[in-house]
Amino acid sequence: MTTHVADCPHKNHDLVPWDDSFEGVLYERKPAKDRSGKVAEDLYVVWITLNNPKQYNSYTTEMVKRVILAFRHASNQPDVVAVVFTGTGTRAFCTGGNTAEYAEHYSGAPDEYLAYMRLFNDMVSAILHCDKPVICRVNGMRIAGGQEIGMACDFTLSSDLAVFGQAGPRHGSAPDGGSTDFLPLFVGMERGMNSATLCESWSAHQAQRFGLISECFPVLRVGETFVPNPLVNTDTWLDASGRIVFGEFKVGEARQEGKERLASGEIDLTPLDEAVERLAAKLLETFPNCTRKTIESMRKHKLQYWDRNRESNRSWLGLNMMTEAAAGFRAFNEGGRDTREVDFVRMRQRLAAGERWTPEFIDSLIRRSDTNGSAQ
Repeated sequence: MTTHVADCPHKNHDLVPWDDSFEGVLYERKPAKDRSGKVAEDLYVVWITLNNPKQYNSYTTEMVKRVILAFRHASNQPDVVAVVFTGTGTRAFCTGGNTAEYAEHYSGAPDEYLAYMRLFNDMVSAILHCDKPVICRVNGMRIAGGQEIGMACDFTLSSDLAVFGQAGPRHGSAPDGGSTDFLPLFVGMERGMNSATLCESWSAHQAQRFGLISECFPVLRVGETFVPNPLVNTDTWLDASGRIVFGEFKVGEARQEGKERLASGEIDLTPLDEAVERLAAKLLETFPNCTRKTIESMRKHKLQYWDRNRESNRSWLGLNMMTEAAAGFRAFNEGGRDTREVDFVRMRQRLAAGERWTPEFIDSLIRRSDTNGSAQ
């Protein structure tokens, strides 16, 4: 005797009724497909998409809340095979927290930011506790908090035009929303230390070589041909000092030529989407509970550090909104195109001379631009 799903209805385990009214985070159920491309009837892959392209898919407080609910909802659906976490457009997966909101609301308000960081921590945990495999589809920049929520995912497939990195110490914070926990697990202590402190971005090719992501795919189409990122050295060679060069960003004339090459084509994410579909198909052809248990066991290595540090990190990040974060986020939000960072040397000199973190001191660090674009 065959038992049908309709004879065994599932209870709703969502915390709140689900609705699709919020446009900042999109939730889409796409038909799952097997390796041949055939639709697997009544099975789905959920796409959760950060939808704030004008601000490089940076997440606002409301977006964070919605991501949490989206992952919980997808996790509870028995017909969902996997979750794809991505961003709208071709420029950014996510560039972290919304700096305008940080500067205008949370700057100087440590208790408010503490409450916000509870939500952020819950977002990371919602990814790490999702009962479905989570694929990070990196369609552009994965920076700062975007890097952190990306590393919480189980797999990462990327456009080869994407860049990866941190922003904390150059913008008044520390990458304690996951990067100080996760980076050494992915790339080792030395590379992790360099990324977390110096905030120098890696190309997608470097990220793959370092073990940060599974694979990257050319998405620049020139005519009918997809070509590798022209802004990056994609050949392996030794420089004059004997150092291996691969995946580094080009400089000088080579970079300018790369920009011209980039402008001559158009970005087409089809190869990335096909790779995401292939990975989802491979996950489809596994035992669901064995896959879930395997993923849970692998995630323990991240959770070991995440659970140990997240609460103390949250408290420090809240208090930091009274000093360096107040200056750093305001500088980014209020400064001109070329003045979004404080004058680090002068700031250190003034602190060494005994100045205190007063509101006046913070305001004096902001390098605003006049109408001609020159720093004031």
